[in-house]
Amino acid sequence: MSRPDLSERKQRLLMALVERHIRDGQPVGSKTLAEGTGLSVSPATIRNIMAELEDIGVLSSPHTSAGRVPTEVGYRLYVDALLRSAPMNQGHTGALKRELEQLIHPDLSAKELVAQASRALAELTRMAGVVVVPRREVT
Repeated sequence: MSRPDLSERKQRLLMALVERHIRDGQPVGSKTLAEGTGLSVSPATIRNIMAELEDIGVLSSPHTSAGRVPTEVGYRLYVDALLRSAPMNQGHTGALKRELEQLIHPDLSAKELVAQASRALAELTRMAGVVVVPRREVT
């Protein structure tokens, strides 16, 4: 099955549903999503969107009265959305430049410089930062 192209509203609802399902391990209902996710739509609207997502294979319902759970396609869309990269804005670019300028000191060893760069990367991206330095060939 090809990956569906979702509207922003459907994408936000899917993200909220997958996060809630991962957290609770239970099917997620429209009332739960309306109350606990900050989506500014009614439970009825959420039910309609969930039905549309079920029709295109992104969500499924374990039984008639249950909430919905993500399908494999739903999880794939969730992961792809998390991994989507966007260009850095000027504020982030400036912050990174200032951070890197502070790191470059003549008294730092190469090992300390790499550790500082990794820390700066992690802080800026709010993710794990790994910096690898290639080995130099000895001739």
